[in-house]
Amino acid sequence: MHADVCQIYTDVDGVYTADPRKVPSAKKLNEITYSEMLELASLGAQVLNNRSVEMAKKYGVQLEVLSSLESKPGTIVKEKVNMEKMLISGVAKDNNVSRIAIVGLDDTPGVAFKVFNKLAQAKVNIDIILQSVGRDGTKDITFTVTEDQSKEAVEAIESMRDVLTFKSVSADNSITKVSIVGAGMETHPGVASKMFEALADANINIQNISTSEIKISVLIDEKDADRAVIAVHDKFIN
Repeated sequence: MHADVCQIYTDVDGVYTADPRKVPSAKKLNEITYSEMLELASLGAQVLNNRSVEMAKKYGVQLEVLSSLESKPGTIVKEKVNMEKMLISGVAKDNNVSRIAIVGLDDTPGVAFKVFNKLAQAKVNIDIILQSVGRDGTKDITFTVTEDQSKEAVEAIESMRDVLTFKSVSADNSITKVSIVGAGMETHPGVASKMFEALADANINIQNISTSEIKISVLIDEKDADRAVIAVHDKFIN
């Protein structure tokens, strides 16, 4: 339709640095990039569906998130924003996570392909993947899926007993993924250290870590999720 902007009216007046219902110090953003919004949407932020952001980015249409209850400026989602903005744009949590651990796999070429090819055939979507250093001819592979796919993932791996040697496969649904997102990470060292310091100060144990250019995610015990979001948010945004 060649529109310049698409206004989306919701029950909030914009995109916040965290869920304002859980984090009292959350701040509303005036603007945020498509890439940052896509990451936040896929990591648990529920303001915008990530498909809508993908379409807006593809066709160069700015999104504006506005309140349907109040008449006030919202948040603009666009390609480029002021580079002098905050180091991170938001903190998100995702409780719909299950960690699958395959222990004692043969440490030989092609094992990872066999595992993830089987999961692809079972239409299981994989998120974080971690592999241990091989010892005594074996290695462990850990990955995350959504909770509703954890059973299918375990069954798919168990069905490979005739072609794959491993000791055990198990699912852990008692974890939460907490993430920070920000384009400023690309040019500022020490962001990960600062996040880990916030979690350490709150006495929260990190179980797994995953990073990209504009995102850092950690897996923690679900009972610590809300405390973790507040601790990390307050460390970066005040």
